[in-house]
Amino acid sequence: MTPDTLTPDQPEDRGPVVLVEHDEGVTTLTLNRPEAMNALDLALKEQLLGALTDAAQDPAVRCVVLTGSGRAFCVGQDLKEHVAQLRGGSQLGDTVLDHYNPIALLLATMNKPVLAAVNGVAAGAGASMALATDLRFLADTAGLNTAFAGIGLSCDTGSSWTLPRLVGTARAKELLLMPRTVPAAECLTLGLATEVVPAADLAARVREVARTLAAGPTLAYGSIRRAVAYAAAHPLQEALDHEARLMTLTGQSADHLAAVDAFLAKEKPVFRGV
Repeated sequence: MTPDTLTPDQPEDRGPVVLVEHDEGVTTLTLNRPEAMNALDLALKEQLLGALTDAAQDPAVRCVVLTGSGRAFCVGQDLKEHVAQLRGGSQLGDTVLDHYNPIALLLATMNKPVLAAVNGVAAGAGASMALATDLRFLADTAGLNTAFAGIGLSCDTGSSWTLPRLVGTARAKELLLMPRTVPAAECLTLGLATEVVPAADLAARVREVARTLAAGPTLAYGSIRRAVAYAAAHPLQEALDHEARLMTLTGQSADHLAAVDAFLAKEKPVFRGV
């Protein structure tokens, strides 16, 4: 694994606020403000957006994992910085448009699978980021909290879109209107978590799944993500037409042809992600 940073001009005494590690086609992005429970200040938002953009555009990256350092996954917006910006005349909607929206879009739609390793509490935008991923692995000590209404805010980072699709409209409203920390076991029951793992085993379990996905048909995975997202907002006929276009795309891929040849030869296919 080779850690690197995104902003070399960042003050030396602070260190990187996003760690980027590459290993066997898997890029792991670790939010790295443990002393602030990975609260999203401007530096963290900008570095995360840059890291996600790079991962989305790099064909060598075939799976992305998002996690946090320390005892939290991410507690959302850094409120200390936010209060200072409000007093300076900045609007919260500015960072939503500049940071949270593109972050959510990249997490939900990049053309490769994205996993969340939720190592601790995920609140506000932190919970929303986890919900935007394909698979969410929660430590048994973790929990999700929408948090927004508790500080007099609406929801952001895509939670109005992802949450109803995971748990239904009625339950989504309940979780948003009456925010509470939902423990990992309940998250699993509700469909917010893919799997709950003992905290000590979380990193190893996510690494195992991520490596499996990174060795798979990346173009097909990305097309499945796009098909599901498209179908959620379009009528059946349009979804069928979109599926046909994506089947044409993946049906011409090297991975599909290799898989068919391997099937006929009774061999295990080797996917190159194209």
